[in-house]
Amino acid sequence: MNDVPITAPSRQRTREPSLDRLARPDGGLAMVAMDQRESLRTMFEGVTGARPSTSELVEFKLAVARALGPLASGFLIDRELGFDTVRTERVLPDSCGLILAVDALTQEVGGPVEETHLDHDALAAPGMLDGVAALKLLVIWRRDSLREQRVRLAQEFIQVAHDHGVLSVLEPVVRATPAEAEHGWDLNAAIREAAAELSTLRPSLYKAQVPSAGEGDPEQLEDECRALDEAITGPWVVLSQGVQLDRFPQAVTAACRAGASGFLAGRALWSDVVGRPLEELERVSLPRLRRLAEVVDEHARPWWEA
Repeated sequence: MNDVPITAPSRQRTREPSLDRLARPDGGLAMVAMDQRESLRTMFEGVTGARPSTSELVEFKLAVARALGPLASGFLIDRELGFDTVRTERVLPDSCGLILAVDALTQEVGGPVEETHLDHDALAAPGMLDGVAALKLLVIWRRDSLREQRVRLAQEFIQVAHDHGVLSVLEPVVRATPAEAEHGWDLNAAIREAAAELSTLRPSLYKAQVPSAGEGDPEQLEDECRALDEAITGPWVVLSQGVQLDRFPQAVTAACRAGASGFLAGRALWSDVVGRPLEELERVSLPRLRRLAEVVDEHARPWWEA
């Protein structure tokens, strides 16, 4: 690989905001992700057999915010599907920090996200960030010719968040190149390499994939999480994408024991409620979030110790 220049963004314009805006009282983070767009449409279609309308997606996202927001320390949403209502109608309590996704996605219908770029339109409108605690950017990380370009994208994002006086949540998701997929792919090594490369840019919070997709026995998983912790600069949390729903509590426990400050998760909380009565969020998803928050309170490293 060509050397990738790693330069931390300037910190001269505004004072860095505190992650307390997204944290529980003891410094752990128990946050809900609801920024899925095309992937959420695909989930609905897989359950109901029909493409959902935009209003159906917005209704679901608002229901998740109302059901889980009172217990969550942070709530992530995209600007296209429900953000304005969540922000202007104060759907979330003051104890739950609002996170706005500012990643524009390159994604075919029914397929995974292939690339991202910074959605400047999400930042252009006057007052768009009123009430917003943090911005989030997804970056697809590969060992390919666009690697340096993605590092620059992450640098730009962190600086933009800083200049707006809000927190930056950086979410790299690693993918194999075609050659790696054919000849051998070490997921955990890639997760660590991405973390070592991108966390040194010093986002406010680094959002990492769970090593081994949460598989393996608890001791092995914790060892992999400790190796990831050694690669990360600053506070970090795990996401739930790729982890079996019933294994996510074990994954969060392992990550927090290894040094993570918590989680920012969506599918592990509400994926099996998609296409069902919205009342199921209270019955199914809320107890899951409560259990995960208890794990965070017991095992997470406070963000300020990272």
